[in-house]
Amino acid sequence: TNGLGFYIYNYSTAKVSLAVGHQYSSLGTQPILCGSIPGLVPKQLRFCRNYVEIMPSVAEGVKIGIQECQHQFRGRRWNCTTINDNLAIFGPVLDRATRESAFVHAIASAGVAFAVTRACAEGSATICGCDTRHKGPPGEGWKWGGCSEDVEFGSMVSREFADARENRPDARSAMNRHNNEAGRTSLNDNMFLKCKCHGLSGSCEVKTCWWSQPDFRVIGDYMKDKYDSASEMVVEKHKESRGWVETLRPKYNYFKPPTERDLVYYESSPNFCDPNPETGSFGTRDRTCNLTSHGIDGCDLLCCGRGHNTRTEKRKEKCHCIFHWCCYVSCQECVRVYDVHTCK
Repeated sequence: TNGLGFYIYNYSTAKVSLAVGHQYSSLGTQPILCGSIPGLVPKQLRFCRNYVEIMPSVAEGVKIGIQECQHQFRGRRWNCTTINDNLAIFGPVLDRATRESAFVHAIASAGVAFAVTRACAEGSATICGCDTRHKGPPGEGWKWGGCSEDVEFGSMVSREFADARENRPDARSAMNRHNNEAGRTSLNDNMFLKCKCHGLSGSCEVKTCWWSQPDFRVIGDYMKDKYDSASEMVVEKHKESRGWVETLRPKYNYFKPPTERDLVYYESSPNFCDPNPETGSFGTRDRTCNLTSHGIDGCDLLCCGRGHNTRTEKRKEKCHCIFHWCCYVSCQECVRVYDVHTCK
């Protein structure tokens, strides 16, 4: 498949098809029967049985990744739209080796690593916990304490499960593996030292510190920059002992070659201006645009030159708020009129 290798269905009692592959997992609050999940390759099935208690975190991670994708692309022609009641939640968009596919794979893989790492640190699973390996000597005025998040374990889970289907000797598997790893690497690159003060009246005589993951929005912003600077590749075929193998090399020699932290792709994206069931484009008709922006979210670019409609909209808002001692705030309710611009 061209997907991440798992579907999430009926997660947390709600019907959430977070599909990024061509199979799904029934991961909810009920016990998980790995053998009843259709479409798993043998390696995924073994993994599910060995790590069944963290499979809900795998599901949550994909959900986090897709929500972050929709935030990052909210003002672009392709806004990470998902399709209800369809196992291929993005439709045909991920079938092509575009930079959009690259981003989705990276952010979903990062989401899985993030959610599993956080669950381990919170004590949600018995097979993992805090990271005690990367402590090193403490700094001046602080000592190690708390629970350092074990991002290596979370990344291992993401790698073993999400990459299990990407074992073919073709260009698409090579691209997916690279972008999956780029997403996971972003977590490790953005870990930071989080500290808590101790002492009389918060005097901070002593600080205890631990390694923490950042807010996932930081990862989303980071990967969006990688999307904007993604490297275009070309496919090369060469013969090995196991047969023909496809690899990727940079299309342009005068650009710096991509590192393991960069996203790669080798097919151009559709323009996403008009609906096209073959590419999965929903078009931009009726999308809200920003009249004053000269960027991609502005009415000129988002509407692809078709123009826009304007309507007025009344919204009730709190206003004239007053703080009363002590301690509450009272507000009046005002009706404000806004202009809303949508693409023709």
